[in-house]
Amino acid sequence: MNGGDEARGAPQTAGTSGDGELYARLKEFEGRPAATGGRGKDPVNAAMIRHWCEAMGDTHPAYRGPDAVAPPTMLQAWTMGGLSGHEGRSAAYDELFALLDGAGCTAVVATDCEQEYLRPLRPGDEITFDAVIESVSPRKSTKLGSGHFVTTRMDVRAGGVPAGTHRFRILKYAPGAGARKGE
Repeated sequence: MNGGDEARGAPQTAGTSGDGELYARLKEFEGRPAATGGRGKDPVNAAMIRHWCEAMGDTHPAYRGPDAVAPPTMLQAWTMGGLSGHEGRSAAYDELFALLDGAGCTAVVATDCEQEYLRPLRPGDEITFDAVIESVSPRKSTKLGSGHFVTTRMDVRAGGVPAGTHRFRILKYAPGAGARKGE
């Protein structure tokens, strides 16, 4: 996945010889679980669909009425843990972030997400999911700072049936170490 970073204009790899050792350790996290046995805090429901549609200005008739479906772009919304977070987050995910924090990459910014929809979500659907650490990039130098892109893939199910896939990429970076204006 991260091979596409360069194609999208993401910065090139930068770093020191110590980065190679760190990167080798980071790569060991690829394929490890980020969350297992996750459950949505609420079933898919008409009230949340209505709130979403009002916030987005989406008036599509498929999202209203007795046979309503959720907008596909709500896929992630049903998996979010809220302020209290999720149970089931893996030790590997926490270890990866601790390793990055220890390397000075203490700030985080979401960079992009990709979703694939396999079936519509309907009110009453109970959402479950598992997530995996899909990839960790070599160190990149960005305007925000130097750090690593981390991509997780979440496989979402409704009633035990695959409903979609959500890939989420963040940049874990060292704040204040980015390129300055005019450099």
